[in-house]
Amino acid sequence: MDRAVEGMDRSFGAWTMPDEYREMQRLVRRFVQGDVRAVEDTLPHDATSCPADKLAPLQEKAKAMGLWCVRTPEAYGGAGLNLLGQAVWAEEAKQVRMGLYNAAMGAFGIDPPNVIWEGNRRQIEAYGLPGVEKGTKCFVAISEPSGGADPGRSIQLRAEKVGGKYVLNGSKMWITGAAKADWGIVYARTGGRGRSGISSFIVDRDTPGLSIREIPVIRAYSPFELHFDNVEVPAENLLGAEGQGFQLAEKWLVDNRIQYSAGTLGVAQAALDIAVKWANERETFGSKLADKQAVQWMLADSEMELRAARLVVYDAAWRGDRGEDFKLEASIAKVTATETAGRIVDRCMQILGGLGVSKELPLERWYRELRIHRIGEGPSEVHRMVVARNVLNGRR
Repeated sequence: MDRAVEGMDRSFGAWTMPDEYREMQRLVRRFVQGDVRAVEDTLPHDATSCPADKLAPLQEKAKAMGLWCVRTPEAYGGAGLNLLGQAVWAEEAKQVRMGLYNAAMGAFGIDPPNVIWEGNRRQIEAYGLPGVEKGTKCFVAISEPSGGADPGRSIQLRAEKVGGKYVLNGSKMWITGAAKADWGIVYARTGGRGRSGISSFIVDRDTPGLSIREIPVIRAYSPFELHFDNVEVPAENLLGAEGQGFQLAEKWLVDNRIQYSAGTLGVAQAALDIAVKWANERETFGSKLADKQAVQWMLADSEMELRAARLVVYDAAWRGDRGEDFKLEASIAKVTATETAGRIVDRCMQILGGLGVSKELPLERWYRELRIHRIGEGPSEVHRMVVARNVLNGRR
């Protein structure tokens, strides 16, 4: 057990972030606020990626810092940060305009989905390692037109085994990054109803019969619908065993909620910093905004909620790093962080008035994208259902 996990073993009142993570936090903050933001400021307001020629120098700096592909195990060329380390990193790395969907514009690399490391040697070498070494991209396809919050029941995409291959037929919805991906992990039904009938497949993006359609939404970064028309997948591309797909999907989703939650708090912190600076500078009705009680209370509420949400996320990460079942804590963290961040950005926009909704600042973009964060990775209502079920059954 590393010192980061040990540090969380104290009461929250006395807990101090371990020195190595505090140093990483400062390192990432300087890099993102300086180098990354300087490049992003040259891009359009709703840009979703950074041009390769501008991104390459940033990626070289990230590699030199030892923070390349932070979720990927060190054995496969990544930084191998544990969940608490990922939370600290994500909060800083996502404090850029496109950060909610592209941390630091991809300067730290794009981690392959963690479940690929559960595959066999051939799968890891053919799909996992190229993502770390060459930057090949991947999508994860769980949600369908029939629903996404209850994959154990809603998945209807069929995968029929025919000889040495599986034939996939059906559709997936709301799939992020599919257009630029080289491959994807697709969850399909190989058995009967329920979780035990779901399996996981590695599917190359250019496989015949796989087509995609963009779905325009409130954010700049559109998801896609994927349609599978007799898509043939080699049997060797089955990830794990038949019927193990739901467990793999859950591992990806639960672990990912730590970064997802911490990143929204990073954006909330960045928004609050903008509002505080504005309140201290802006004069109206004979005094600064900072002197108005209404503004002071909005800032105070934001600071208090942000601190509380951060500890909730740290607690979930700590439990996961200790090897505990932290699905409940991850659900609490996801709802708390995304809803807190949404409220804070909304208040900050109000404090800045017309400037808050203009595209001269990132606030209006964060506002739009945080709205989706209350739905993505499981809507708040489903996570509340998970929490309520645990409380009512005495599992707390």
